[in-house]
Amino acid sequence: KAHRLLDIVLLTAIGSDKWHREFHQAYLDPVFSIICLLLSALRSSHELNESLLIQSREMTAGSTIIGTLIDRIDSIPSTHLFFVAVATSIIFSFLLLNSGGSTHAIMPPDAKLPADLVCKDRPASKSNATPSPQHPTGPEPKWHILKILNYAAATSFTASVLYFASDYSRFLSDSASLLKFITGWSAFLVFFFGFFGISFVDADGLLAHEEEEVRIRQQQMQRQMQPAKSHHSHNSGPTKSKLHLPASSAPVCCDPTSMKTPAASKAPTNVKELPDEEIANLVHAGKIKDHTLEKLLDCDRAVAVRRLAFDAKLSTLNRGGALADLPSGPSLDYSRVHGANCEIVVGYVPLPVGMVGPLTLNEETVYIPMATTEGCLVASTNRGCKAITAGSGAISTITRDGITRAPCLRMKSAKEAAHLKIWCEQKDNFALMKEAFESTTNYGKLLSAAPTVAGRNVYVRLQCFSGDAMGMNMVSKGSLAVIDLLKSIFPTLELVALSGNMCTDKKAAAVNWIEGRGKSVVVEAIIPLAVVRSTLKTDVKTIVHVNTQKNLIGSAMAGSVGGFNAHASNIVTAVFLATGQDPAQNVESSNCITLMEETDEGDLWISCTMPSIEVGTVGGGTSLPAQSACLKAIGCKGGGETPGANAKQLAHVVASATMAGELSLLAALAANTLVQAHMAHNRKPATSSSK
Repeated sequence: KAHRLLDIVLLTAIGSDKWHREFHQAYLDPVFSIICLLLSALRSSHELNESLLIQSREMTAGSTIIGTLIDRIDSIPSTHLFFVAVATSIIFSFLLLNSGGSTHAIMPPDAKLPADLVCKDRPASKSNATPSPQHPTGPEPKWHILKILNYAAATSFTASVLYFASDYSRFLSDSASLLKFITGWSAFLVFFFGFFGISFVDADGLLAHEEEEVRIRQQQMQRQMQPAKSHHSHNSGPTKSKLHLPASSAPVCCDPTSMKTPAASKAPTNVKELPDEEIANLVHAGKIKDHTLEKLLDCDRAVAVRRLAFDAKLSTLNRGGALADLPSGPSLDYSRVHGANCEIVVGYVPLPVGMVGPLTLNEETVYIPMATTEGCLVASTNRGCKAITAGSGAISTITRDGITRAPCLRMKSAKEAAHLKIWCEQKDNFALMKEAFESTTNYGKLLSAAPTVAGRNVYVRLQCFSGDAMGMNMVSKGSLAVIDLLKSIFPTLELVALSGNMCTDKKAAAVNWIEGRGKSVVVEAIIPLAVVRSTLKTDVKTIVHVNTQKNLIGSAMAGSVGGFNAHASNIVTAVFLATGQDPAQNVESSNCITLMEETDEGDLWISCTMPSIEVGTVGGGTSLPAQSACLKAIGCKGGGETPGANAKQLAHVVASATMAGELSLLAALAANTLVQAHMAHNRKPATSSSK
């Protein structure tokens, strides 16, 4: 009866069938078996030593206290004593285990997760959203303390029993010593009742139940963000691809647990003997972690298998065969890349290219190629993608779209320069400039002309919509037509330079930070508290504090322009290299301010505002086979059905990937694992021969 009572109490307190089964297998059943044996032995020993205890009472006056205590204990029913011991141990265990805050209080214990929850379109109405219950903050239960206590208690108990047995007759006749032994053993009994064995339960198994709770939380986050999603017209097609679940595993360099020896794999022991297609199916099914392939196979074969696995994933998004034109031949020595420069390798351009995702972006699943030689960058960004997808998903909006060119014009006097400025600002005159500009292009549309006077110089900042092209050639050709128009009206006008540096192209400039250039994007997401703990290995308050002190105050003290972020240029450059963008334009495209707040529900809200992302999906490097393959993998190759749609999608992807990278790096800084991670994962031992 006591066993069943404790069983019910634990199930109610824990609120998880998963935990309940683990406690049964590794804790309740063996402990109660031992306790039953101990109780039987104690009852027998009590009868055996009863006469000795009576004699000890007669030998010393102090022994009457022990006798009275034993008589009182004997008068209490054994079931009552058992219940008191059980209740004491449960309270003691509950207080210690929950002293750091529970990660399992996200949803009520009886909440059920539909099997296809994340594969359905989210409801459009926010009114159906279930209010998010409050949950505490703080670190995880300290499992290592339990293990230390278990070893210490077992060792101490065994030592005390051996010590007592060495001279039991003397201790039985000495009431003071006997009282000490009884008190100590009672404490040990309570500890063994409520605690012994808990730390031997696999912590990963105990935390696995969080995944379903996180998915439930994900649905709540997405419902909260639903109003913002309705503004994205490019997502309003008749059908949608199913959303992919967050990555079940990811190589996370800044996670301290990734530096330990990995647990036993579910993979078959004869992996090397299997054909590539079968291994790829095991990866796709989650039975083999994609970042462990180099440990199971040789590096070249690992890349081939991973390509098959990603092709299967991309096929569900109607992008099958996207990697066909991405080189992966043996001309690049992947053994030198693995563990030093890049993770989740699928090829090179000719840099190693890693794939991160799935990332839920505006209710669609995307995978993002990144070309880099910086080890841990892909793995860290992938962790951010996992956290975002496990939450609300990324919600991205473009607030402005226009590439700029600002020719430097020189007049005979400052007065003439002022007259030119006034002329350009008149509405009718702008219409003339617009007509001249658009006569040179089929897609370009002049949006504005903003003149700035400096003495005799006039810098006319022309902004134009460039469709799916990045637009530098388009805006430059149109600017020449505008200049010809101005020369016909102002004969003394002299063109000093087609680019007068107020554009501003490939240089840090406040004008881009304030006025924008290319695509101005703001992206946001809500990360549930449980995901912050389980995936990012930190807590909400700490990561918010780090972001404020580093990205906001630190950057302000440095006099930064557009640099209120942790490492936006890292992700921007990697995506630019993979997709054929102009890598030099990462200077202005990396302008970013990262903001973080703790929500009323205790979750993490994050946003990245990037006013000058300069990207295109036609022209330039986007036409090369490898770069074109990466754009196809994202789903924005070439011109879109609506002019500019594909380029906008690429801007959304760049901003969302940047947010994922910011999230993961700030978490590593909050947990102080950055250097440790890079030393463990980004340093390859020197070899005697160079390859």
